[in-house]
Amino acid sequence: MEIEYHRNFKKTFRKRDKKIQSRFFERLSVFMENQFHYSLNNHALTGKFKGVRSFDITGDVRVHYEQVGDVIVLINIGTHSELY
Repeated sequence: MEIEYHRNFKKTFRKRDKKIQSRFFERLSVFMENQFHYSLNNHALTGKFKGVRSFDITGDVRVHYEQVGDVIVLINIGTHSELY
């Protein structure tokens, strides 16, 4: 599995505080081992986000991503209210 970062993800990630950035890398490690680990709350989105999936970084911070073949494209990171 290969990870790519969309430019929107890179831009919003830089704005996150260091705790969230650190937590992201911890959760990404879990994601790489098991994309559907129960702690990630990985789920498909609907509506205007159809085709996009989301997983949890913290209780309120989430990552949106798309899977294209073997490539995972991380689209955005933010709180629930920022993303929706």
